[in-house]
Amino acid sequence: MARERVRAAWLFLLPTLVVLAAVAGWPLFRTFWFAFTNASLADPAPPEFVGWENFVTVWGDPDWWRSVRNTFLFTGVSVTLETVLGMVIALTLNTRFRGRAILRAAVLVPWAIPTVVSAKMWGWMFNDVYGVINEMLLSAGFISGPIAWTVDPQLSMVAIIAVDVWKTTPFMTLLLLAALQILPEELYEAAKLDGANPVMVFFRITLPLIRGPMMVAIIFRVLDALRVFDLFYVLTSNSSESMSMAVYARQQMFEFQDLGLGAAAASLLFGLIALFTILYMALARDSVAQEPA
Repeated sequence: MARERVRAAWLFLLPTLVVLAAVAGWPLFRTFWFAFTNASLADPAPPEFVGWENFVTVWGDPDWWRSVRNTFLFTGVSVTLETVLGMVIALTLNTRFRGRAILRAAVLVPWAIPTVVSAKMWGWMFNDVYGVINEMLLSAGFISGPIAWTVDPQLSMVAIIAVDVWKTTPFMTLLLLAALQILPEELYEAAKLDGANPVMVFFRITLPLIRGPMMVAIIFRVLDALRVFDLFYVLTSNSSESMSMAVYARQQMFEFQDLGLGAAAASLLFGLIALFTILYMALARDSVAQEPA
């Protein structure tokens, strides 16, 4: 009976696995293969196998490590801010007040806008000549002159993080709000009878109960942030000082036409994301195993 169920499960999964192998598996395999060759978009000759040469070149490139630093900085700051703000908004939307349904729908608007459109819109807003951000800061007296937000490497990172937080905080809010909705009201009623204040209720009841869904939301955002491309590419005009790992791989492939180096950088990015996924699954399995029955 068990073997028949397993066989039936594999039969049902087979069409999906075939589609995934064709759509995702084959391009991924080709990327790994190109990473070990001297393939070039400028040379129509068949690529030759060069071993680990491309990986060594990428590993020794200062621009690659700069892109790694930018990506990790962006991931750490943006995901942290999105988690904190998402929790605050989710707790607010979880309370009962008039117009809550309209506000819940309005919160999701930034997330519904395509990322490229958001980046382009904010790029105009951050413009140093006619951008509304500079106009507002000048009117308030916070700055004495226009600032080129997307040109300076340090300020461009601030702008990129701000845009990502504005767009993706609704995603964190949605997941955290869904977790809050399933919490039993009896626990909060008991805590109220015991005289617990809201801060104590949050840290002693709410946070431990939604830890699992919150960690899932965080890992989703971390994996998504590590492969960020569009925000960096649109806002910073492909600057080598403020590029992400994905932008670096794209630059090697299409601007320098070195398909081998670009594939090697993309393979390293894939390996990094896969490593984070494996670590998360291992930690989640250990956490479940240690929970009392």
